Amino acid sequence: MSKIENPIRAKYAAIKSYSIEYGYVAKKRSLIEDAKFEHNVLHAKPSLETVQDALPECTNEKDIESIHKLMISLDNQMEGIKFILERLKYLNCTLDHIESRPTKKKRKSSFELYLEIKSTSQNLDNLIAKLKDSGYFSDVVILNAELKSSENISIPMTIWDLDKCNHLNIKYEPDIDSRHPGFSDMDYRKRRQEIADIAFTFKHGDRIPKVNYTSDEVKTWNLIYRELADLYPTHACKQHIEAMKNLEKNGIYSPDFIPQLEDVSNFLKKRSGFQLRPVAGLLSARDFLASLAFRVFQCTQYIRHSSSPLHSPEPDCVHELLGHVPLLSNPGFAEFSQVVGISSLGASDEDIIKLSTLYWFTIEFGLCRENNALKAYGAGLLSAFGELKHALSGVPQLKEFEPYTASVQEYQDEDYQPLYFIAQSFEQVRHQIKIFSKTIKRPYKLRYDPYTQSLQIVDNMKIIQEIKREVNSDLDEIIEALDNVQLMEI
Repeated sequence: MSKIENPIRAKYAAIKSYSIEYGYVAKKRSLIEDAKFEHNVLHAKPSLETVQDALPECTNEKDIESIHKLMISLDNQMEGIKFILERLKYLNCTLDHIESRPTKKKRKSSFELYLEIKSTSQNLDNLIAKLKDSGYFSDVVILNAELKSSENISIPMTIWDLDKCNHLNIKYEPDIDSRHPGFSDMDYRKRRQEIADIAFTFKHGDRIPKVNYTSDEVKTWNLIYRELADLYPTHACKQHIEAMKNLEKNGIYSPDFIPQLEDVSNFLKKRSGFQLRPVAGLLSARDFLASLAFRVFQCTQYIRHSSSPLHSPEPDCVHELLGHVPLLSNPGFAEFSQVVGISSLGASDEDIIKLSTLYWFTIEFGLCRENNALKAYGAGLLSAFGELKHALSGVPQLKEFEPYTASVQEYQDEDYQPLYFIAQSFEQVRHQIKIFSKTIKRPYKLRYDPYTQSLQIVDNMKIIQEIKREVNSDLDEIIEALDNVQLMEI
């Protein structure tokens, strides 16, 4: 039995990962198929190697020292820091990093401290208890804590935890599927590995490394870009068209070069709060959806093989950048995507399949009404001109979007879709999915905190009262703004 170097990461991988080596790779890889595959593998292989099997000498995780990240709110900065340093010394914890800043939250505390400390989990528990009992601190958040659902599903609680939600060591389609356009092209397969290495080493907070695309890769991009640009005015929704214009106006998009993810990510942050993260290939459905909860979109950097520019059996940078990114810059669509992500956290395998199916028929292949005409907003349509024309040709069956129906609808991954769902608006879809998410059973309510980019478990009246106070504060600002506008109009 092979030795596992990192027991915590290994345990996570044993629970969460899968490899396409074990199953059939469809012509068009889909989130739904990944969700079903993950469910089948995990239930068919209950004897997956565990940490205890591999490392009997490391059975007690509370004895393992690791880095823990804390966000602490306080009033008296000097007294609070002094107390923290005393407790760290007493508990044999090592302070690796500390930052302070004025608080961004509408709370009584004046300062926030960000700490990175090295300690065992047992000493960390003791430290947190002492901090909460001291009276110096109004809030103590463990940023890298993981929550377990009732089915023992690991849930990322902060944006930093997404470092553990990717980097699956799988074989890529060009290596194993003879139908893949790059199967017999060893240079292409080598190139894919070079680009994948960027994702394997990326951590949250890093700048996304640039890829020096070849002239052949840029030619492929140019051909696809121009073909799709001709269709967008008549086939794409207005939000997508407007976003494409903004991306071109800001010099980020052009048919003459492939955009760099760092530039695109910075553009998204300014407009909707979303950001990109490089990924080597398809993640498990659970990990991909979880990323959306933190307004993170996992994005590939490789481009399809030049011999098949108008079709790709898997998501590539064409699909991500021309299909997904433009609408992720729209605040309404960004919120809709985040709702899907938060709904997935702690969900059962069966519910993940339903959410993946909803994702397929909305974010990937959704249609919407616009001035009594049908337009596409799904990324799978907006990045594939053949299916984009097919979807609006009058040939496929069309249904009004209803989440309970769409979540169990059969889908097509070998050819164009025979059926598409029509949404009245992004707001309507967001509202419907939010209602649908209430049917997903979990023992807790989660709330996203944009200030710390972490999730909060809403499980007591104190937290609910704090949320109420923040909402009332926001309402006061709205009322004040309305009063000012009315005075200006007089």
